[in-house]
Amino acid sequence: MISKELVNQHIEEWINNKPFFLVDLNISTDLRIAIEIESVEGNVSIDDCADLSKHVESCLNTLDADFSLDVSSAGIGQPFKVFRQYQKHLGEAVDVRLKNGQKLTGTLLNCDEEKFCLSVQRKVKPEGAKRPKLVEQQECYTHEETVSVSSKIIF
Repeated sequence: MISKELVNQHIEEWINNKPFFLVDLNISTDLRIAIEIESVEGNVSIDDCADLSKHVESCLNTLDADFSLDVSSAGIGQPFKVFRQYQKHLGEAVDVRLKNGQKLTGTLLNCDEEKFCLSVQRKVKPEGAKRPKLVEQQECYTHEETVSVSSKIIF
């Protein structure tokens, strides 16, 4: 039988001593296995995905089960799913959607399991000034306050 624990074990075997981490693993009732990985050092190549796919497939083929396997990298602009993605993108621009409907972009300054902090630019009207000025501010949010956080797509 193919279980999430078994597939995860084979993924961890492959990841061991490589610069990758597991972002998501889903197994549907009809045994469609979807694996999403990310690299701590840069991008995940097609060859990396193919190598992991071959490894997992060779391990699962011994079980004589009919399954399909899809291995991909975490997409740019896709919401972060695991804490290590926040850590990887420290110092980079991110897009944030809050549950109150607010959308903002800022530089990810720090993060922990409960919250993250951004450097954002806000228009602030200093006392006595005629016009607002763009000011850099640090704002912190809990993970519960957010709908999504994703790496900023820059064209």
